[in-house]
Amino acid sequence: MQTISINVSAVRAALLGLAVGDALGVPVEFEPRAARRANPVLGMRAYGTHHQPAGTWSDDASLTFCLAETLARPGGLSGLPDLADFGRRCVNWLDNGYWTAHGDTFDVGGATRDAIGRLRQGHRPPETAGSTAETANGNGALMRILPLVFHQSWQADELNLNAAFALTHAVAGVTHGHPRSSLGCFLYLLVARELLRGHAPAGAYERMRAAVNPWLQAPAKAEVFEQWPAYATLLDGTLPTRAENQISSSGYVVHTLEAALWCLLRHDTYAATVLAAVNLGDDTDTTGAVAGGLAGLAYGEAAIPKQWLAGLARRGDVEVLATKLGALAGGS
Repeated sequence: MQTISINVSAVRAALLGLAVGDALGVPVEFEPRAARRANPVLGMRAYGTHHQPAGTWSDDASLTFCLAETLARPGGLSGLPDLADFGRRCVNWLDNGYWTAHGDTFDVGGATRDAIGRLRQGHRPPETAGSTAETANGNGALMRILPLVFHQSWQADELNLNAAFALTHAVAGVTHGHPRSSLGCFLYLLVARELLRGHAPAGAYERMRAAVNPWLQAPAKAEVFEQWPAYATLLDGTLPTRAENQISSSGYVVHTLEAALWCLLRHDTYAATVLAAVNLGDDTDTTGAVAGGLAGLAYGEAAIPKQWLAGLARRGDVEVLATKLGALAGGS
């Protein structure tokens, strides 16, 4: 099986890019777009919504790093990852501040909190802890799924879409079990995969569409097909031409993915992409994180402004984690 060549720099770019986008959005989370037009975010800010120091990332990056830790264990990038291990890390994050910026857990989504409660009880397989209710389609799985793109299944030159979706659904299901959330994660990872292969954002987006539209006519599970109308704007190719007032930046998984990709496709640098994402308002940290992870892959770590990296909380720890995951991915 041929695979994509993964190196540590790509993993660093993804994890640091996501964390920086998250941290840019934390101080202004929940503020409306009008507030950002009047006072746009231009760099790292302190305090604000969650009263955190500048450079503080939120649950988006915390749970991304928890997943990366699980994947970085021996064998974590081949076969089904140890989701019990990931579940324990999620519980440790919520209960004890594990992989938080400053030892303080804040900004926890309701579906994620409920799923972690079920994980804590330990009465069901971890991949089924997430709610399958249609009302539980927030962006809590999307925001943390990016490290899965380094898994061997996603590295295959000839991607098995059914196998890749099954893996994605299992990992997403730890907190969000509805197929709409899984499909959003799947589309996100498809774009990330193409960026990792060296395609520019527009090309990565088109290659995602070319792969997934035929597949959605006969996916492994019928309930996945039933979700495609929710992503019609993203899949019909019209997303890049949408006006800003047609883009929502709420916490709904579809909105977050559309907003992040819209920013990626409308801008040509890391900084412009993540600032556009944050300045859409509302769920600013997650839109910034999702856009930031993709922009990191698209433009590389060197494109992330040095002053933003310099102020990023626990930057050294993130880099150690990226090195560990990257070394395993490169040898898988």
